[in-house]
Amino acid sequence: MTRTVEAAGGVFAPGHLGELTRIVDFALVDAVLEETGTREKRLRLLPSRVVVYFVLALALFESCSYRATWAAMTASLTQLTLARPAVSSLSRARRRIGAAPLRRLFDVLAGPVGERGRPGVFWQGLRCVAVDGTHLHVPDDDQVTWRYPKRVGQALEFGYPLLRLVVLVECGTRALLAAAFGPEDEGELAYAHRLLDTLDDSMLLLADCGFDANRFLDGIHATGAQFLVRSSARRVPTPVRRLADGSYLARIGYGVLPRLLTVRVVEAEVTRTLADGTTTREQWRLLTSLLDPDRYPAGELVTLYHERWQTETTYFSIKATLLDGRVLRSHSLDGLDQEVYALLTVYQALIHAAADAAHHRPDLDLDRISFTVLLHTAREQVVLSQGILPAPGPTDLVGTIGRTALDALQPARRRLRAKARTRKNPTSKYAPNAGQHPQDAQTYTVSTKITFFETGLANRHRR
Repeated sequence: MTRTVEAAGGVFAPGHLGELTRIVDFALVDAVLEETGTREKRLRLLPSRVVVYFVLALALFESCSYRATWAAMTASLTQLTLARPAVSSLSRARRRIGAAPLRRLFDVLAGPVGERGRPGVFWQGLRCVAVDGTHLHVPDDDQVTWRYPKRVGQALEFGYPLLRLVVLVECGTRALLAAAFGPEDEGELAYAHRLLDTLDDSMLLLADCGFDANRFLDGIHATGAQFLVRSSARRVPTPVRRLADGSYLARIGYGVLPRLLTVRVVEAEVTRTLADGTTTREQWRLLTSLLDPDRYPAGELVTLYHERWQTETTYFSIKATLLDGRVLRSHSLDGLDQEVYALLTVYQALIHAAADAAHHRPDLDLDRISFTVLLHTAREQVVLSQGILPAPGPTDLVGTIGRTALDALQPARRRLRAKARTRKNPTSKYAPNAGQHPQDAQTYTVSTKITFFETGLANRHRR
């Protein structure tokens, strides 16, 4: 039994991502290096192209050291005489190329991948996208804490320094459309404003109450996109006209916007009944720029808002699956930028692999494709050095990664389940939820009643 490995020649051979190299190919990486002015002036044992793939491999093998990652990239290239660079050489090579090529690489790969007809991607002809923020932990090092400070309590500092990450996600595929990140002290809205240029008139943006700000909603409106945003209790909209489905029109932006923005307000009482009979009720108020109640029924908007949780699933894939809950490894500001863009690029490449696998199955909901399966299979292909170069003949869009993912699809219909959030670390904001019902996961049913809150929206419990 023999196995043939095809890779780039000479000192470029270690530079690959296995089958993901078809998505992040040599021509793309070379073009990015040329555009950002980071291509080497003379040919080295660690060419810039190889260093870019090494940084991406570090994101793919997050639990591995520099040497272990390099060993994974060269494990099947034993017939070649390759350099075995020292850790210091790899570290200097990372600094040499900087963050610019990784940022540009992400910009090129970022964007929607869901075609029309793909389940969960479009609603009433609009591409559904969602925005939200999260935190990543950075090393507790003086070189970075001046920009990413630790949280400060009444008596002392605590926890790791935090980096705030805000992304725009395509619902139904969880593809990244854009991302912004930086220090935690800049709020989510500041970063979200930087993502508005990505929106267009084909999109419907979903967001939680943290994005219920007049200027932000007006910014969305200016792009031509529509929005569906949960309202905070601080807002007190005055009905201008009641609509037949129970919603009403209002104007917002008094004293803030040069011209008032007309929105439709949907107020609903959402009842959740757990399997053990326990019932909880919650007030929801949604603001939307979709003003036609016949074309966009209020009940459907309440159901659609749940798709905002696609951002939470995206963050779980990045933080818990790809990053494995670890602190970022870089100890410099430029290194952190480089590492975060590498994480986002590898994540997006895996989403492209999932979309390619489902290309000939337009009815397949991409939520059924396991990100964990995609990740483990992609790692195996790096170690085996398989699929680096396309095989002769017709292009195989599915590939080994896609076939493995399609053979391990998750159930088509998932049960609604609930469990009280609990504290996982001392700085968790969910500490007050300890001991709340239910302690074990339970199935539940949901019913929605469109209504009008005569006394306004009650404040939500801190969660």
